[in-house]
Amino acid sequence: MLSRVITFFRTGPDQPLIEDEGLVRKIFKSKRLRLFIWLIIGYGFFYTCRLSLSVAKKPMLDEGVLSVEQMGNIGAILLYVYAFGKFFNGFLADRANIRRFMSTALLCSAVVNLIFGWMNLFWMFAVLWGLNGWFQSIGSAPSVVSICQWFSQKERGTRYGVWAGAHNIGEGLTFVGTSLLVSAFGWRWGFWAPGLVCIFIAIMLFRNLADRPRTYGLPHVADFTKDYSGGKPTGASVWELQKVVLKHPIVWVLGLSSATMYMARYAVNSWAIFYLQEAKDYTLASAGTAMAAYPIIGFMGAIFSGYCSDRFFGSKRNIPTLIYGIMPIAGLFLLYKVPPGNLVLDAIALGIFGFGIGGLIVFLAGLIAVDAMPKGAAGAVKGTIGLFSYLAAATQDWISGRLIENTKTVVAGEVVYDFGPAFYFWIGSAIASMFLALIAWNIKPHE
Repeated sequence: MLSRVITFFRTGPDQPLIEDEGLVRKIFKSKRLRLFIWLIIGYGFFYTCRLSLSVAKKPMLDEGVLSVEQMGNIGAILLYVYAFGKFFNGFLADRANIRRFMSTALLCSAVVNLIFGWMNLFWMFAVLWGLNGWFQSIGSAPSVVSICQWFSQKERGTRYGVWAGAHNIGEGLTFVGTSLLVSAFGWRWGFWAPGLVCIFIAIMLFRNLADRPRTYGLPHVADFTKDYSGGKPTGASVWELQKVVLKHPIVWVLGLSSATMYMARYAVNSWAIFYLQEAKDYTLASAGTAMAAYPIIGFMGAIFSGYCSDRFFGSKRNIPTLIYGIMPIAGLFLLYKVPPGNLVLDAIALGIFGFGIGGLIVFLAGLIAVDAMPKGAAGAVKGTIGLFSYLAAATQDWISGRLIENTKTVVAGEVVYDFGPAFYFWIGSAIASMFLALIAWNIKPHE
């Protein structure tokens, strides 16, 4: 049984190279377009099955289903499992048939969301959300592996930026669409609706993603594009290339920089809607509307980051990373200081934060290290940095939950939260990320 599962997910054997150059160009063009479009759509919808709890927090709290600390613990469980899943599945992705690997993961995550919507017990929520974390961890690394397999070094920055912005599509759909569904029909539909939609998306991923070019009789992408700026194809084994990644200190530095950035990122993902409702007295629908600026402008930030670094900085990422690193700090500070009742200013603050985070996800969470490391180990790069990033994101979730819970007071019979300590923690994380990124200022491609 296990051998059949391994065979199903393993990348296929190399096929004899197609000699007709016209046919090679035709197949390459067709497959690259389809898989890139569906990598964007698929990765975006992964997020609708991950962030559903963020939207449902306030209604679940009001109904007495969970406490703030319990929700923080559940969120942390997902992210801890996600962190180790990113590492493990990143190494598997270098050897996997991406079409099967990624589509199956989204299907399983969708099923978990459907079941979650029927539950009422804390321990069941914790178990299911942990399972969801594992399946969610398979979304990112396979996408990057596929981009490295089908696009060359000079094409990769722009494509990576567009793909990395896909998470903003999922966040936008969650913060607006899921918020409206939860407001109208209750918190359970915050899980049922994403689950139902993602079953369909998983089927489409299975139909439209692709395995490595060589499994279709196509040449390596560097040979196809005649772009050897990232190094020529090597005969080294996958494990030899992955060991290079594990031993390179700059990967660990970038992992720490990404980790502290993810603390700030997931603070907003997990707690901003709750903050807007509790501290600024917005309805769930209004909070979701303000939050929409975060993923929408974040998508622009992600797209512009890759294109900007390719077009204006010769595919160097250092100066753009510094510029983008300042924005989340400014956005968090403004969000905290804007008085209640200023929806537009709150949206602007979230937009500034989102634009900066969008670019940093491109640079710190993968592209800088992917550029520098062997392309045959792109999954290992994403897995290693992902381990750092999501361990930090998980740690943020339970720390934030405790900071918010411990500042709770009762005023005139109503519960009031002081978000100051949490915001200082989040802003400090964003500052640490920016300074850590400076260590990788002069990183060069590995020979």
